[in-house]
Amino acid sequence: MIIFRNLICLLFVFLGSFLQSQEIPPINVFTPQDYRAEDQNWSISHDDNNFIYVANNGGLLEYNGASWRVYKSPNDVILRTVKSVGDNIYTGGYMDFGYWQRNEYGELFYSSLVHENDLNMQEDEEIWGIITVEDFILFQSFERIYIYSTENKKFSIINSDLRINKIFEVNGMVYFQKRGVGLFKLENGKEYKFIDFEDINGIEVNNMFSFENDLVLISQERGFYKVRNKGLEKWSINADNIILNESIYSSIRLKDGSFLLGTISNGLINIDTNGNLVFSINREIGLSNNTVLSINEDSYGNVWLGLDNGINVINLNSPYRVFQDKLGILGTVYVTKKIGNTLYLGTNQGLFYRDFNRDKGFTFIKGTNGQVWSLEVIDGTFFCGHDKGTFIIEDNRSTLVSEEIGTWNIKQIENNPNLIITGNYKGLHVLEKTTKGWRKRNKIQGFDISSRYLEFTSPREILVSHEYKGIYRLIIDEEYRNVIKSSQISKLMGSKSGISQYNNDILYCNQDGVFKYNKVSFTFNRDSLFSSVLSGNQYLSGKLIYDSDDKRLWGFPKNEIVYIEPGKLTSNPKIEALPISSNIRKGKPGYDNLLYLDNKRYLIGTTVGYLIIDLAKFKKEEKEIFLNGVSYNSIRNESISLATNTSASLKTEENNLRFNYSVASYNALSSNKYQYRLLGIYDEWSKWSSSPEVVFENLPHGEYTFEARAITDGVTSKNRISYSFSIEKPWYIKPLALIIYVILAMVSIYLIHYLNKRYYKRQKETLLKKKAQELELEQLENQRQLIQFKNKNLQLDIENKNRELGMATMNLVKRNELLNNIKEELTRAQSTNDIKSVIKVINSSLNSTGDWKLFEEAFNNVDKDFMKRIKALHPAITPNDLRLCAYLRLNLSSKEIAPLLNISHKSVEVKRYRLRKKMGLEHDQSLSNYIIEL
Repeated sequence: MIIFRNLICLLFVFLGSFLQSQEIPPINVFTPQDYRAEDQNWSISHDDNNFIYVANNGGLLEYNGASWRVYKSPNDVILRTVKSVGDNIYTGGYMDFGYWQRNEYGELFYSSLVHENDLNMQEDEEIWGIITVEDFILFQSFERIYIYSTENKKFSIINSDLRINKIFEVNGMVYFQKRGVGLFKLENGKEYKFIDFEDINGIEVNNMFSFENDLVLISQERGFYKVRNKGLEKWSINADNIILNESIYSSIRLKDGSFLLGTISNGLINIDTNGNLVFSINREIGLSNNTVLSINEDSYGNVWLGLDNGINVINLNSPYRVFQDKLGILGTVYVTKKIGNTLYLGTNQGLFYRDFNRDKGFTFIKGTNGQVWSLEVIDGTFFCGHDKGTFIIEDNRSTLVSEEIGTWNIKQIENNPNLIITGNYKGLHVLEKTTKGWRKRNKIQGFDISSRYLEFTSPREILVSHEYKGIYRLIIDEEYRNVIKSSQISKLMGSKSGISQYNNDILYCNQDGVFKYNKVSFTFNRDSLFSSVLSGNQYLSGKLIYDSDDKRLWGFPKNEIVYIEPGKLTSNPKIEALPISSNIRKGKPGYDNLLYLDNKRYLIGTTVGYLIIDLAKFKKEEKEIFLNGVSYNSIRNESISLATNTSASLKTEENNLRFNYSVASYNALSSNKYQYRLLGIYDEWSKWSSSPEVVFENLPHGEYTFEARAITDGVTSKNRISYSFSIEKPWYIKPLALIIYVILAMVSIYLIHYLNKRYYKRQKETLLKKKAQELELEQLENQRQLIQFKNKNLQLDIENKNRELGMATMNLVKRNELLNNIKEELTRAQSTNDIKSVIKVINSSLNSTGDWKLFEEAFNNVDKDFMKRIKALHPAITPNDLRLCAYLRLNLSSKEIAPLLNISHKSVEVKRYRLRKKMGLEHDQSLSNYIIEL
């Protein structure tokens, strides 16, 4: 394990020493996949609006700051050169050259000067260069120079038997080189040789410039020369040791006077006016390709590079300089320190240093491999808080003075210069300075919570903040060995929160805002001024950094960096914001770090290196927003463009519109945001969005005005785009349709009136009919009730008759029983002669038919048809049988029937038997039930 650790340390030392440390301007990289064309880009130009045009193998590329557009050349050939002149974009390529103009839809269309003027180009001729002089456009191939007058639209041609390498314009003069002949210039449309081939000595001229009243040329492989007395004189510069080893393919002179040289194999070289190297950028440092085919400086000072594979933009005027650790040797930068001219970076890989004024690489400090948390200089001693403990760095060598792991921070104790307190993973510890140097003295007992953030409110009172547990107030004894009192004074907490000191105040920051400590009430109160920029949706990190050199407190919200400084004329603090979003700075949220360098320059550590910010170079420049295109979707879902310079009248179904807009800002570390509104339906401005287009779907008919504006680096655009259009009413609400609706309404009203009249007539008839039916039903109901009443009366009569019949029957039964009893008594009398007359009278009464007739009349009143039905069913029965049937109908027993018939019980049974036979009943069939059920 020890051997492995030593090997790791040696590897850090070896690689760290060779790590390039050049800070370069930000570079925006575009790949062929980004601009959707081929890899090689031979020439670059820009127009008055700072739109970029590139001659590519696949055609003409246009970039407006938001999107790329590719225009195929008419013959689908490679374009070698492009030049923007006024409203025209001139291009040249294989066997053709001409110009592009923008139509009313915002699109470019091509016109061939070769075809328009019937020019006969030589076999396989290609145009490689375009320059402008006064009212003339010059097109250069290897064989000819075509001079086109924009006034009279005519051409003159300069032919050459020898190859014309390039053509140059210097102070209104045109120069070119014929290989093997010399240098020429054009005067009055004719060529004149002013330097012979022998004087050139085989030099191939790459470009020519005016410099300090001299004509200076750049050769492809021999550096700079000055034209003197019709000859060339070598201009020796300090950068010769670099450029003489390179092959220069492209070059320009920048607005600041310096020279940019694009090489074939080693990227870009910048030489100042004194001949010193400013920077050299290649693929290892930041370019996407080492072969620079073309260079152009746009209106804002950005340098565009057309590469053999891709397009790069270098923001030379950017306030930022970038150092990227592409090899991953440094790791994520957590803390930085500058002591003298030495810059120290504390990372998750260890502690590194380099001389800040020289371009040497970073060197790893042996023994510090691992996580570095803090760097502090206290009384001339350089301390390093580390995951392994606490180190002292002296002469760039490390010494471990405390093995207590996890030293978050290091603070000097007021009025105790020999004591230092450290916040560690497990509480607080004290370092003591002795005659032998610094050593760990003790752990402060009574507090074991991780102490990443701690601040003194007095020499013996400390506030400790924990992200997830809150804020603790500690009272320490005089010897700094024990915590006398510990209390949680606030439950303020939150991810990435922290505390810091500013102007003798202790501030706590979390996502709810910034809170100021009240030393009297021991509470934290919200500060509205600081919280306005460091809370809510903007919150990303609660880390606050106070820089004593510039008296500024720095915060790190999501979309910017803010700093607070004392007001110059008032006591109120001043808040400034730098448009550096978290995506740009690429820091570690919660571990943000910032270092003041010099002259308003600051260093910010990132996950891939660091940024250097120069506040003096920040410019609040108002950019212009452009409307690039307006289109709508047809019924077939095809996108159809509209003229952008005039208002539009659209049909009802053409109500899905798309607007494209952009700002020609090309800074790699800035972003454009847009805001829009559609007057007539959405009168309020939308939220800021990074999208350079908006689509409105299913718009209703009406008059509309679309407006958009932009914000770049916190500055609103100097203009707003506006586009008016209208969507016609659908056919069903047009005037003719309304007239038809009126007619239809009138017809409908008449029809409704007629139908209502007819309806109500029918309703009346129906009601009358219904009323008649109701009257008829009422009459029927009355008749029914009358019949029911009569039936009820009849039923009562029947019941009365039944009662009378029953009473009569019972009276007959009782009478006959009585008479029979009397008869029996008389029969038992001894003297028959005396009672014969009585018996005779009784027999006469018993055999009397008058009672039967009375009974029969009452029985028929109750059950009229019985006698008829049974007689019809059984014609053989006799009147006596009918009498028996009547008694059986009344459900009388044989015993009850016997007195009525004046016969014995047995005689009744005999009669019943005979009656059964006459009726033909089965043996098991009941006679009584049969008669009752008839």
